[in-house]
Amino acid sequence: MLATLVSDPFHKPGWVYEEKYDGYRILAYKEGTRVTLLSRNAKDRTGGFADVASAIETLPSRTLLLDGEVVAFDNRLVSRFQLLQQGQVPYVYMVFDCLYDGGKDLREQPLPVRRAALERAIGKTERLFASRRLETNGLAAYRTAKKKGWEGIVAKDASAPYIQGRSTKWLKVKVHQEEEFVIVGFTPPAGSRTHFGALLLGAYRGKDLVYVGKVGTGFDHKTLNSLHAQLVPLAQKTPPVKNPPREKGAVWVAPKLVAQIAYHEMTADERLRQPVYLGLRDDKKPAEVVLPGGKR
Repeated sequence: MLATLVSDPFHKPGWVYEEKYDGYRILAYKEGTRVTLLSRNAKDRTGGFADVASAIETLPSRTLLLDGEVVAFDNRLVSRFQLLQQGQVPYVYMVFDCLYDGGKDLREQPLPVRRAALERAIGKTERLFASRRLETNGLAAYRTAKKKGWEGIVAKDASAPYIQGRSTKWLKVKVHQEEEFVIVGFTPPAGSRTHFGALLLGAYRGKDLVYVGKVGTGFDHKTLNSLHAQLVPLAQKTPPVKNPPREKGAVWVAPKLVAQIAYHEMTADERLRQPVYLGLRDDKKPAEVVLPGGKR
């Protein structure tokens, strides 16, 4: 079940409000002692998040299906995708839904029933936590998220069943602007920079891939080296975007890689302002990356 992005915070009776996390969305399957962690595009993450898989293996339920997000927190308990990518701090699984438990299909049950099931299922197991519930008033919940520096909030209709796909029964409101963009090229390095200067970015408007700007910050030497190695085999002669910029020495690449980007705003001419590179997303297909505010 995927939340629909809305532009402004709101309050609705009968809705609950939770912290929005900045990590990897994961479905956790448990069948006996076998645990499988799958990303939203069905990639197996069991090995990559082995500590979470081991924790789920210890749970008493024989069959279980949990929905949540694997995240890494900074010292202020703010989830940071970049920290998760770097792997320098412990990660945890923030669970916000339970679809199956003990052979029972809970998807048609309202959220309070599913929430109670997940809290019973995970108990106080290390590395597993129920998602943080906020104030019962949506506007107050948003103010809390803004004060604490969280990515945003997710509002959920408590009476709704679990619906596969994008739904208006779950709505997300962002505090910080952060989106995925397709890497469409890179510029030559300058000064002491190695491998490349900046990444050229794009997003889809309908069937057209359009240029939205470039990002030159957020890289360390290791990241520059790793990204360059992945981009060079994708090089092509023609730009993949409909509106290519005039960038001297630009190397265009096939639109295969998706980057997570933080930015201040999208300007009126659809350019990113003050973008910062956070990491690659291999759990999202390039074709799913649309212009911010566009239909998903």
